[in-house]
Amino acid sequence: MRVRFLIPTVITALLLALGAVPASAAPQGTLALAEGEDFTFSYSTPEPHAANWVGLYRSSGGGPVDEEYVAPSLVWQYAPESEGTVRLSADSLEPGSYTAFFLARDGYAWLAEPVEVRRSAQGPTTFPVEAATLHNARQGEAYEATLGGLVSGGGGGTEFTKVSGDAWVKVSPDGTLTGTPRASAHREPPAGVTRPDRSSASVTVEATGVDGSSARLDVTIPVRRHTDPLVDELGVMSLNTWHGGTQVNGYHEKQLRFLLESGADVVGLQETQGRHAARLAQALGWYHWQGSGSLGVISRYPIVEEYGEVNASGGVRIALDGEESQVNLWNVHLGYTPYGPYDFCFDGMDVERVLERESASGRTPQITDTLAAMSHQVDAADDVPVLLVGDFNAPSHLDWTEELREKNCGYADVPWPTSVLPTEAGFTDSYRVANPDPVSAPGITWSPLYPFNEGSTGRVEPQDRIDFVYHAGDLTVRESRDVVVGDPAPVPEHRDNEWTTDHAAVLTFYSLPS
Repeated sequence: MRVRFLIPTVITALLLALGAVPASAAPQGTLALAEGEDFTFSYSTPEPHAANWVGLYRSSGGGPVDEEYVAPSLVWQYAPESEGTVRLSADSLEPGSYTAFFLARDGYAWLAEPVEVRRSAQGPTTFPVEAATLHNARQGEAYEATLGGLVSGGGGGTEFTKVSGDAWVKVSPDGTLTGTPRASAHREPPAGVTRPDRSSASVTVEATGVDGSSARLDVTIPVRRHTDPLVDELGVMSLNTWHGGTQVNGYHEKQLRFLLESGADVVGLQETQGRHAARLAQALGWYHWQGSGSLGVISRYPIVEEYGEVNASGGVRIALDGEESQVNLWNVHLGYTPYGPYDFCFDGMDVERVLERESASGRTPQITDTLAAMSHQVDAADDVPVLLVGDFNAPSHLDWTEELREKNCGYADVPWPTSVLPTEAGFTDSYRVANPDPVSAPGITWSPLYPFNEGSTGRVEPQDRIDFVYHAGDLTVRESRDVVVGDPAPVPEHRDNEWTTDHAAVLTFYSLPS
C-alpha cells in the first residue's frame, strides 16, 4: 500500500520467564487482575507518583522486559496513588495473550511483577476453518505441531481431545499433536507399478471450552518416506496486511482462514506495525521473525537465522529440512511516495523525470542497499536458494510494454529500477515465469479496494502489479497467481470484507531440488 500514515505500535521480542525479575532491585509493589475480561487491575506501591502507569502489551513481544522501551503500549492508564485500580479498555484488542506492566514515572522501571492476562473471543468455541493441513512429517522422525492458537471463544479456556484418526498421532489437552509415523521397509514396486511418493495422516480434533461449547477440526499431516526430502514443494507468499488487517472487522479470524486455506508455507508480511507477524505465527503455531516496523516473516518451518533490517528490508534463513534443505528469504516494503504511475497518469511527466523521482522516493536506494546486503547469498544461490518478496510500491518493466501502452496512460518501455535492478542481480520474477503474457495475465495487486483515486473526484486509480515474489537459485516455478478472496467492497464500504487488505497477495508454488 502507498501508506497515507503509519501508526507505530508494538512488538519485537518478549522473553518473559514467569517469576523472573530484572537486573535492578526487585519491585516492592503489586499488580493483579481484578475483574477478568474487563482488564481492571489493582495495584499498590510504596513509591506513589502522579506519572506511574500501567501499560498493556501483547505477550508475543514488545513489552519492557528489561525495564527499557521496546515499543509503545497498546493501551495504558496512569496509576498515581499508593494503591488503587485502573481499567484498561480492551475494546480495540483482538483475542490473545497480553502482559500488563506497572511502571514508574512515565518510564519503564518495574514497580511490580508483570501480570499475564488473556482476552477471549465472545461466543462458542470455534475454529476458523473446518479442515487444515499442517507442516510435513517424515517416517521414523518425531513430529510436533500445535493447534491451541487457532481456537477462539468458549469462555476463555479450551481442552483438546482426539476424536479419531491415525494411531501414531497423539493429542494433548493443550492442543499439541505429537508422534512418530512408522517407517516402512523400502521395497521396489512390481514392474509396471508406480510407487506412490506421498501419503498423509488424518486426525479429527475436538476443542471444548469452559462454557461447554465445542468445535471439531479435521487435520491432515502430509507424511514423506524416510528416504525422501521433508519438503519438495514450497508455497511462498507476499502479503501487505494493511495496518495488520485492522481496517476490517474480524480481521484475525479472516486472516487465519485465508492463510490456512492458501497452502502458503512462507509469508513475507508488510505493514505489520511491529506486532502482527508475531500474532499470526502464535495463532498458527508457526515460526516468525518480527521486524521493528512494517516487516515480518511467518513460516511453517524453523527460522534458524535472522539477518536484521537493511533500509526497508529484512532477511531470514529458513530450514525446510534441517541443514539438508534451506532457503534465504528477504522481505521488502519500499517507499510509497512519490508514486510513479501518478506521475505519469495524473501529471504527464516524462520518463527521465519519473526515474529521478523514483530515486527521490527512496525506492531505488532501498532496493540497491537490499541487493547489496544479500549479494553473497545470491552468489551462493545454487546451494541455498534465495527469495525476494514484498510490496515494492512500483510496477515492473515487464508490465509496461508496448502492448499495454494504452492501459499505462500512453507510456511503454519504462525501466522501473525496482524491477530492473533485481533482474540484473540474478533474480527471476516468478509470476511472469508462470504468466508470461502481461496482457492476458496482468496480475494486478494494487488495488482491489481503490478503483478510484483517494482524495480525488472520479479520477481512476492506476491499477498495477506492485507486489512480487522473486527467486534466485535452483527453484522451479509450478504456478504463481495474484490472490483475493471473496468479493471485496471498495473503500469506504470495506469494513465487513472477507478480504482484510487493500492489496492482492502474490502466491508462488515452487518445486525444490531433490
